[in-house]
Amino acid sequence: MPGSFLAQPLNAARLVAYVALFLLGAFVGVAGALVQQGWFPGGLLLALAGAAGAFYGGATATGTRAGALAPAGGWLAAVMLLTATRPEGDFVFGAGLGSYVFLLGGMGVAVMCATLGQRPQPGASDARLGK
Repeated sequence: MPGSFLAQPLNAARLVAYVALFLLGAFVGVAGALVQQGWFPGGLLLALAGAAGAFYGGATATGTRAGALAPAGGWLAAVMLLTATRPEGDFVFGAGLGSYVFLLGGMGVAVMCATLGQRPQPGASDARLGK
């Protein structure tokens, strides 16, 4: 579809796809939070690779930046909910280096995948008129 993402109409199929990507991102965030400390450092790399796969896969599947932002939003929502302490004092993330690398690395991967997940620009022959 020509035009930017904001110029395109939002149909039901795209809305369902973005909701599914949001839920996938939340699932990847919860799974990564549990794996990253359990099998350190391999679990941390696995968690970040899973997040990158969800973000870049969403961008590639939809062909838009919103395809990467939807799972990134789900991932961020799940991770932020897991960082909050409970009244009993329990929480999922410890105060180790791996937890901070997972949080900051996941945000960095989300930004990279959102900026890389763009459609290629048309070639020079497509843009020239009269030839």
